[in-house]
Amino acid sequence: METEITLIVDGRHHDISVDTRVTLLDAMRDRLGITSAKKGCDHGQCGSCTVLQNGRRVTTCLTFAVAADGSTITTSQGLLDDDDPHPLHRAFLDHDGFQCGYCTPSQICSAAGLLDEAASGWPSAVTPPNSVEPVLDAEEIRERISGNLCRCGAYQGIVAAVESVAEARGLVRTREQRGATS
Repeated sequence: METEITLIVDGRHHDISVDTRVTLLDAMRDRLGITSAKKGCDHGQCGSCTVLQNGRRVTTCLTFAVAADGSTITTSQGLLDDDDPHPLHRAFLDHDGFQCGYCTPSQICSAAGLLDEAASGWPSAVTPPNSVEPVLDAEEIRERISGNLCRCGAYQGIVAAVESVAEARGLVRTREQRGATS
């Protein structure tokens, strides 16, 4: 069964007809030609298809396109500001946060989402109980990116890249400072 849906991807409006069983990943790649979200495991386990849907991280291989009707989708490309790189793009380059680059677009989208989550005060599994607010140290970042796998093992650079942007946004403190606000 086909149905009409509307997606706004990286600021561009798209009206498309899709089978009700097609995933958002397949609709973006096969129907719209948007390939930054990658097909990795196709089971929601690797995170290589992660984008931001209405500002929240989603794995597009597990999201039906019809469920995303009317949504605003942001890929790594959509994080550009008038062709200027997002601070995360620059940080990934500066900290060698990628090797083959296959997972980089999803890692960047996931990082953008986790920065917003932390800034909004959302805790993770490693946020200390009774914390006033989560702070993004390396441990917190590792937990928050754990849904994105990098087969090359560039995690040290990825964590450093995210931490540098978090620090620039005032979201990183030392463990001592962190304990003082708990």
